[in-house]
Amino acid sequence: MSRIVLLVVALWLVAPLGAAFAADATTQKLPNILWITSEDNGPELGCYGDKYADSPNIDSIAAKGMRYKRAWSNAPVCAPARTTIISGIYPPATGAEHMRSNTVLPSDFHMFPYYLHEAGYYCTNNSKEDYNLGKDGFVWDASSGKAHWRDRPEGKPFFSVFNFTVSHESQIRKRPHTPVHDPAKARVPAYHPDTPEVRRDWAQYYDKITEMDQQVGRVLKQLKEDGLEEDTIIFYYGDHGSGMPRSKRWPYDSGLHVPMIVHVPEKYKDLAPKEYQVGGVSDRLVGFIDLAPTVLSLAGVEPKPWMQGDAFMGEFQTKPPKYMFGFRGRMDERYDMVRTVTDGRYVYIRNFMPHKIYGQHIDYMFQTPTTQVWKQMYDEGKLNEAQSAFWEEKPSEELYDLQNDPDEVHNIAEDPKAQAKLEELKTALTKWQLEIRDIGFLPEDEIHKKRGDRSPYEWGHDEQQYEMKNVMAAAAMASRRDPNQLPRLINLLSNSDNVVRYWAALGILMQKEKGVDQARSQLRAALKDESPSVRCIAAEALGCYGNDEDVQLAIETLGPLADPVENGVYVSMLALNSIDAMDEKAKPLAPVLAKLPNGSKQAPPRMGSYVPRLLQDLTKELSQ
Repeated sequence: MSRIVLLVVALWLVAPLGAAFAADATTQKLPNILWITSEDNGPELGCYGDKYADSPNIDSIAAKGMRYKRAWSNAPVCAPARTTIISGIYPPATGAEHMRSNTVLPSDFHMFPYYLHEAGYYCTNNSKEDYNLGKDGFVWDASSGKAHWRDRPEGKPFFSVFNFTVSHESQIRKRPHTPVHDPAKARVPAYHPDTPEVRRDWAQYYDKITEMDQQVGRVLKQLKEDGLEEDTIIFYYGDHGSGMPRSKRWPYDSGLHVPMIVHVPEKYKDLAPKEYQVGGVSDRLVGFIDLAPTVLSLAGVEPKPWMQGDAFMGEFQTKPPKYMFGFRGRMDERYDMVRTVTDGRYVYIRNFMPHKIYGQHIDYMFQTPTTQVWKQMYDEGKLNEAQSAFWEEKPSEELYDLQNDPDEVHNIAEDPKAQAKLEELKTALTKWQLEIRDIGFLPEDEIHKKRGDRSPYEWGHDEQQYEMKNVMAAAAMASRRDPNQLPRLINLLSNSDNVVRYWAALGILMQKEKGVDQARSQLRAALKDESPSVRCIAAEALGCYGNDEDVQLAIETLGPLADPVENGVYVSMLALNSIDAMDEKAKPLAPVLAKLPNGSKQAPPRMGSYVPRLLQDLTKELSQ
């Protein structure tokens, strides 16, 4: 047979296969995916029924798409919230819950754009990242203020993120500013005092939302100009609640509730949520933990088994979850530990460090006029009960009915009629913490301790190394502040697990003078504990609530621990917080702190200001 005949036969055999491949490529074309995000704003938008808001461009997405009534950011501050999104794992499971901390994923886990890239997507981020996890391997084709789908290779589907910062907390207080929204018409929530300063900040917040909406409009216009509207699935969401105090940073609904809107073009309706209706509303509970599996599902990629959320769109949609969860860890230079859960109507909050007031002095937050006047009025005794609560110690448990109390100022945790709901949500929260292997119970220096090549996630999932049930039991006992449990807490100070000892010391500290009186000798012995975190908390208890000799021992312990070069920034931050709690009793430490290096070279660059800020403020206060 001649070569020509062979070639003709070969072409005849291959032609149907090529035609089939071309047809398949046409019918299976992947959608473009556009994420538009904005910073520090909740659902204060026209499409969510807010008549004070002016947001026509975002409203237009809702008009041709669907909005979610109950969407949560899972974390009430940017870095942990974005870490949730990019990893598909709750930060309390990776050790990344603390603001601007820096841990790592297991070596065989990747941030989700890696898997989109493998599926053929061109992935861009414009431009904020702010992850509490180190980037290892591919994440973005382009991540900068210039990143755009327009730079993709011809024929490639894109996944593009545009993040707008004009609504950020820092812009609410930026002056000079002439309000466009009338401050007199602003709604002041029940927990804020109704003052000109507060109204001015709320009005400026709405002004910034309008500016952000205009930026959204420009991206939508570019999509239309490029003829890509019918080929692109659009998401819009805010990155957590408003930048006003008691929204941002607090895992109330006011800090976690975000707008979430999706638009699916007609050609991709098979990928839409099952309840999708144009101009419709969904009651499904969705959170940032669901975004990674959802976007993979839209690309036809099965979500990874270690991802902890649910896909609510695409090929691999799951049934709606019954609950959503939230968390709070260290916020800038101040420590706390809070976990929360909602069923969509009720919000249950578990405060594991109730001795710390809600409104701890976070320098960045206190730059907002509302924060300043709110605290001043509290100090002057001019606030009612709902407005005062922010400046006082927390209860161990909180329960709110969003239907009857949207501002979450009436805690019904002790209401006999609410006990069934409280127990339901408490049980769900505990089960969740055990399932994700919450390592937020560890003091921060323990999270970052080297354990060979194992990541915090891997160590936390090793039940032989992390005896989580024992740790949770100690933390639950400590945070109840039950005087009857003092003998048990004192016994736990000699436990073999240093994390259990840490919570035992915290539990004694929370019981103040009574705790120190009963545990004095054990607390003094704990000043020599192998764990610096245990030493810090034992010293804080003695320094705050002990006698003169106890105070001197606390000073001798905390002074050396405050050195960030000798001990690392995590131990230093904890020690400086303990020194701050001692107030005037810590005055002898003023010259010691003044001579300490600020540790900025030792700190991860993202959190380099925290220890210097504490050192500066404490040195000044204690020297007066």
